[in-house]
Amino acid sequence: VQLQASGGGLVQPGGFRRLSCAASGIIFAGNVMGWYRQTPGNQREFVALVLSNGGTNYATFAGGRFTVSRDNTQKTMYLQMNDLKPEDAAVYHCNFQQRGQSYWGQGTQVTVSS
Repeated sequence: VQLQASGGGLVQPGGFRRLSCAASGIIFAGNVMGWYRQTPGNQREFVALVLSNGGTNYATFAGGRFTVSRDNTQKTMYLQMNDLKPEDAAVYHCNFQQRGQSYWGQGTQVTVSS
């Protein structure tokens, strides 16, 4: 499975951004797609995940501001981020898990600055 994340860029505080993660390869039912983020010198942290049946889970900081979704026909996951704060600036990575295997995309940079 290969993952391609996109949608990062520069956004002002209070603004919004929509990230996408396109998966390719052999996809089985029952998989999990998720977003993680990482800043220099820090460990990668969980942001949100979405199951193949649409169930979701969020990190505490993401609840109410971020919305994760997926289009199974397009094998694509999205992360709608609203009311962005400077502390949301990071490289956002997408993750795909199925049948005990975990795959990572290359990440997309989100910068939050005025």
